[in-house]
Amino acid sequence: MLTAAPRSTDAPGPAAGRRLAAVLRALIALVLALVLGGGLVHRPAQAQNGSITLSEVEIDRNDEGLELSFSTRIELPRAVEDALIKGVPLHFEAEVTTYRSRWYWRDLRVASASLSWRITYQPLTRRYRVQSGAFSQQFESLHEALGTMHRTAGWKIADRSRLAAGERHYAELVFRLDTSPLPRPFQIGIGGQSQWDLAAQSVLVIPDRP
Repeated sequence: MLTAAPRSTDAPGPAAGRRLAAVLRALIALVLALVLGGGLVHRPAQAQNGSITLSEVEIDRNDEGLELSFSTRIELPRAVEDALIKGVPLHFEAEVTTYRSRWYWRDLRVASASLSWRITYQPLTRRYRVQSGAFSQQFESLHEALGTMHRTAGWKIADRSRLAAGERHYAELVFRLDTSPLPRPFQIGIGGQSQWDLAAQSVLVIPDRP
């Protein structure tokens, strides 16, 4: 008489795999809630707003090429500031792209440049550290740390050789809170949350001659 061999219990079946995946998703959601929301505490709606504004945006064409100057004002939403305090670094980026206008085809990108800043909070010293290229400094307050990005002057964004005489050129400047360097699970967790969608843009026509 033949009898069925007992089923091995070493490997989980499809149902067990689905339950494990659901548990993992729940754990990730809980961790993100604790980091982004300061626990499960309700935050007032008026504290959720934030913004980035650009002002005094100027472009100069000289014998060396193009130089850009601008000022920023950054107001962080409560959720973003809470994440910084809990150990999430904030990355800001200024990116400028220079184009040559073409009536017969899409505009030609002739140059691009970028600047980046990284802000972290150190709980032991209760200080904020800002890093940008070779620059690294600590500050007592978040206001002082954000102040390092208030004014950028004389930033060379394109060589003279990239500009064609007699042609129309313009530059697009974007300053934003950049979430792409953050871990992928964190990016998924904040997806669709407008508090993390902070950016400002400015378009400037470039003078034909210096």
